[in-house]
Amino acid sequence: MIQAHDAGKTGDLIVNIADAEPHELGSGTTIRLLRYSEESGDWVLWVEMQPGATFAPHWHLGPGEYFVTKGELIYDVGSAPAGTYGYEPIGSRHSEARCEEPTEYLFMGHGAVAFTDEDDGIRFVLNHEFLRDLSTGKQQTDISNDGAGQGRAVA
Repeated sequence: MIQAHDAGKTGDLIVNIADAEPHELGSGTTIRLLRYSEESGDWVLWVEMQPGATFAPHWHLGPGEYFVTKGELIYDVGSAPAGTYGYEPIGSRHSEARCEEPTEYLFMGHGAVAFTDEDDGIRFVLNHEFLRDLSTGKQQTDISNDGAGQGRAVA
């Protein structure tokens, strides 16, 4: 049973993944927002990707960390199979991230990620505000390579 979950709650927080609403962010990628902070800009996601799912080119404006629990995340710097911890420093640029098998991981963002188009222009910024608005239905977008040519996020 899904309980009401406030991902922006301050103070102690305990949340079961099943209580965090799923949001599709492009073909084959679903996220569940576990937490975001208006004060620090940090955010935590549970990410589920189906075979063939991609993330469009992006640029880390803040560092990110992840831990893969199932499948394999494949991107510019290599392969991250189940059991892998990864760190992406400020300024990291990735032309694509993808998976070829069902993949699940916990992602902790410490600032924004700018998704770019084919001309390296910023399509949209994924940050705590974007995720807050997504959780309230005010925001939607496609972060996959398929969505890269479709313009900016919808507010």
